[in-house]
Amino acid sequence: MAPRKKQAPDSTTTSPVSMADLARELGVSMTTISRALSDHHSIGPAMKQKVLKLAKKYNYQPNRLASALRKGKSQLLGIVVPYIEGRFFPSVVHGIETAASRAGYNVIICQSNEDVAQERRNLDILLSAQVAGILVSLSRTTLDFRHFEKVRGRGLPLVFFDRIVEGDNVNAVVLDDQEGGYVSTRHLLNQGCRRIAHLAGPQHLNIYKNRRQGYLDALREAGLPEDESLILYSDMAQDQGAEGMRQLLALPTPPDGVFAAGDYCALGALQEAHRQGLRVPEDVAISGFSNETFTVITQPPITTIDQRCEEMGQAAVRLLLELIEADGRPFTPRQVALRPELLVRGSSDRLPPAPAGPLRDPSAKFIGTVA
Repeated sequence: MAPRKKQAPDSTTTSPVSMADLARELGVSMTTISRALSDHHSIGPAMKQKVLKLAKKYNYQPNRLASALRKGKSQLLGIVVPYIEGRFFPSVVHGIETAASRAGYNVIICQSNEDVAQERRNLDILLSAQVAGILVSLSRTTLDFRHFEKVRGRGLPLVFFDRIVEGDNVNAVVLDDQEGGYVSTRHLLNQGCRRIAHLAGPQHLNIYKNRRQGYLDALREAGLPEDESLILYSDMAQDQGAEGMRQLLALPTPPDGVFAAGDYCALGALQEAHRQGLRVPEDVAISGFSNETFTVITQPPITTIDQRCEEMGQAAVRLLLELIEADGRPFTPRQVALRPELLVRGSSDRLPPAPAGPLRDPSAKFIGTVA
């Protein structure tokens, strides 16, 4: 029995029509179809017209990803984030997607779930997908950075954001966290606080190390001593903020102000202060960091630092695209720092604004700035 001839595609079908289907119906090779669709000079006008007409008839959609992968490159950018919850990382990712789409790229989003082993697997997945570049914010458990050498070894553009590998040869976009810690602590000082505690995060992460340094800078500028009993370290969870506040309030001389390096930690501190019958901000003023959505609905609302999340994502994409366009040519590594914005709310706002002299110029220590 003779083999059955495969039917021509039906223009009413919902099944995707392939380049092979078009080639079969016209009795030509797939190469001819591909070249006709890309307006290659080797294909005559008559054949181009036939191919385009047939493609329109069947609503042919080229598989651009497969084509890009065959060429060893794609219009994909890879993203690795610790998690996608709360406000910060979803907002940064939104900024990344917006800027990437505007430049003709799509994104693949991977979560490390604060696990360095998963972070390594994420990188392998993105390398297999042959993305054009990778954007990374480190997991909390990343202490060894050798897995990023695999990315660099492939010559693949790599940009860190927020939580970064520190060094002169790193391309990164960050918030000026040190300035954020300074501004937050300076605000508490302006509210009359003189014994200010700090709920600090893991110091191997640049963001928390720099926020702590900003806190110390402000104390030093005000002539106040550093008191290690007032600095407590944790992973910044809400319950850890509550426990930290319990320890601080048990001190012989409790603090009259608390600067938490994260809003969830600040929320726990606020709740514990209420449980112990303290008035916020009258008895203890509290300031957080990140401008999470819940900070405007707590009682009182929590003073915080806005991290300009979407701008961070867009700036990271712009830097990555510069690296991609450099295409292996020499590129001087660059770090871009965004200026933090203090949002004063009821958890710390207990006095009329008092003159405290000019703020130091934050731009003095920026490697690069985005206004």
